[in-house]
Amino acid sequence: MSDPLHAAQVVLITGLSGSGKSVALRALEDAGYFSMDNLPLPVVASVIHGLAERGEHRIAVTLDARSGETIQQLPETLASLQASGLDVRLLFLDTSDQDLVRRFSETRRPHPLAEGRRSIAECIGVERALLEGAANIARRIDTTQLSPNTLRAWVRDFVELDSSQLTLFFESFGFKHGIPLDADFVFDVRCIPNPFYDPKLRPLTGRDPEIARFLEGIPATRRMVEDIQSFVRRWAPEFMRDNRTALTIALGCTGGQHRSVYLAETLAEALRSAYAVRVIHRELAQ
Repeated sequence: MSDPLHAAQVVLITGLSGSGKSVALRALEDAGYFSMDNLPLPVVASVIHGLAERGEHRIAVTLDARSGETIQQLPETLASLQASGLDVRLLFLDTSDQDLVRRFSETRRPHPLAEGRRSIAECIGVERALLEGAANIARRIDTTQLSPNTLRAWVRDFVELDSSQLTLFFESFGFKHGIPLDADFVFDVRCIPNPFYDPKLRPLTGRDPEIARFLEGIPATRRMVEDIQSFVRRWAPEFMRDNRTALTIALGCTGGQHRSVYLAETLAEALRSAYAVRVIHRELAQ
């Protein structure tokens, strides 16, 4: 008889209040996961074990700072669940402070940690401190300026990943919109000539063959691709030895439309044979 724990996949979702945890949980619920919102951390292990033993194969749980200081024990809880044989994945949703303040102001909802005395900015600071340990070991997704539909798609990608190997996320972005919070490495590709200044190329993106031909004709583009590819090939094995299952390589140009998109696509294709890869274009409609 097979062990029910080894047959179950568990997704733990945490992150800042207002960052999209409810959207992520509903996406998993729609995909067939048994879902629970804001389960207190001290009972997480017993509840998940009970669900797995009764035959639930896919379980999703949101955890947040409303658990108080006990949320700081999340890394230990994660390690314990994994040691029991469960396939457990930790997803951390992050958002810029400015975006969080705007979201709470627009909805007029109090922050869960306000307690009638803290400002929204103070609540965010307290919450970041409580969740720091989880953020450092989780797969992070930056939901700043991210549409709910795009977040749902990224969450579905996350649960389909093979946790036994390293996955490389190549994320294009525009510096004028800020650096992604989920980036492990950031490469600035603004030194490459910009197709934006050609009126015929301006409406296109780095996915279009016309942009590819333009950029491939520039020696600096080829050197940039070769250098970043060499860097990733050299250092990715070291992260695997450190038990990392994902790395996010962010590539930034001015607007996130042409150069960064082309490099993300090109690097992903070059490394696809060696690693699982995903491409994210933050500034493009997904």
